[in-house]
Amino acid sequence: MGRAFEYRRAAKEKRWASMSKIFPKISRQITMAAKEGGSDPEMNPKLRLAIKNAKAANMPKDNIKKAIERASGKDAADYTLVNYEGKGPHGILVFVECATDNTTRTVADVKSYFSKAGGALVPTGSLEFMFDRKAVFEIPFVEGMDLEEMELDLIDFGLTKIEQDEDTIYIYADYTDFGTLSTALEERNIEVAKADLQRFPTSPVEFSDEQMTDIEKMLDKLEENEDVQAVFTNME
Repeated sequence: MGRAFEYRRAAKEKRWASMSKIFPKISRQITMAAKEGGSDPEMNPKLRLAIKNAKAANMPKDNIKKAIERASGKDAADYTLVNYEGKGPHGILVFVECATDNTTRTVADVKSYFSKAGGALVPTGSLEFMFDRKAVFEIPFVEGMDLEEMELDLIDFGLTKIEQDEDTIYIYADYTDFGTLSTALEERNIEVAKADLQRFPTSPVEFSDEQMTDIEKMLDKLEENEDVQAVFTNME
């Protein structure tokens, strides 16, 4: 699969390892999806996918229900999607996606994480060209699945690459084809365990173990913040 793939998998497992950190983030995603498109998953594809992601993280049904109900509550927060870009220790490039009800608080927090690590934020849009944004679908492998046939069938719906790692199939597409490919998978009754939009570095950089110690400290701080939904870097 290659080193880059192995790193992405390791990073994903680490990011989803701490339920105390990930549940609030997923709850926010569910609430935002329900507020935007309604509380019925059958009529709201974005909510349907958010719920699937929650189940993939073993989030309790009660938590999911409360997150949906929160969207229609009188005190429901209005979340804003905002991105921050920066250079961290040893020149690593970092793209931070946030969902916040207080941008002043969020930018102050994110800025402090970079600053304390010897880095700094850069103007919005500076790093866009350094990352490719892709839709990623994780599908449980079922005995008898023909990946070549699946690939040929889904190419017309945006599929650009398909990989298998043990019991999971990874399907990639351009982020603009997220909805089209998601619908195609549903129509074919192909179970999707998790689906999201990720950013992949166009020119990955390798860092030493010593450098990674400094980098990981900053990334951990970012990922611990509830407003931060995802963190992407240009490390290989």
